[in-house]
Amino acid sequence: MEIVFIGAGNLATQLSQAFQRVGHNVIQVFSRTQENASALGTRLGCEWTTSLEGIRKDAHLYVISVSDSAFQQVAEKLHATLQSVPANDGSQTGSNALFVHTAGSISVDLLPMERRGVFYPMQTFNKYNSVDFSQIPIFIESRTDLDCLQHLASQLSQKVYELDGSRRKLLHVAAVFACNFSNHMYDLSSRILQEYDIPFDVMLPLIDETVRKVHLMSPKEAQTGPAVRYDQNVMHCHMQMLRDEKMKRIYQLLSESIHDKL
Repeated sequence: MEIVFIGAGNLATQLSQAFQRVGHNVIQVFSRTQENASALGTRLGCEWTTSLEGIRKDAHLYVISVSDSAFQQVAEKLHATLQSVPANDGSQTGSNALFVHTAGSISVDLLPMERRGVFYPMQTFNKYNSVDFSQIPIFIESRTDLDCLQHLASQLSQKVYELDGSRRKLLHVAAVFACNFSNHMYDLSSRILQEYDIPFDVMLPLIDETVRKVHLMSPKEAQTGPAVRYDQNVMHCHMQMLRDEKMKRIYQLLSESIHDKL
């Protein structure tokens, strides 16, 4: 299958390479910046462009992997560009191709194309660390090409799920709590340690064990700390040591949430 990637960010970088590894042909990459477009194009050994008008019309699959804020404008402009050169021979390329987006919180119906779907790998990505796609859950949705997306996703991952838009949005919220918010807690922890010249590395065994435990038991069962016991003396002492008022509020709110939920 010949594929064009619209976007050259973290997810697009890893997903495009994963498709190449299983034998698909990424023929072009688009990004609004020359630096990103050329970097991914070079890595994949394919054409690249910074102009939506320059998008190739002969792909079977167009993967839109851009920021949520840019999505609508990019999708509509891409649709207009490809519609201007219709595929009249009945081939499934160009305007007759399949279009998917990779977002967790965007409805499939915001794609203006006839053949459309969602291909959402739920993982945190960066451009430089390779990932094992076989263990990444991929969530798909389509009213026109579900079997095709099922086949594509199964080539990459052992964990493929059909999920409608409303449940995918809830999944995305849960992912923000599990990934983005927990990483922010690591950042706050590192800032506290930095004030006293303690290296953040000392936290890594604790973080690793915390993650290992939730592979073996529920997060509720794995929860420890003063908030579980609602040890107000310890919590009050901790809050007294925190200089940042917002951090104090976060500590208090999370402690109350832990106690209430347990």
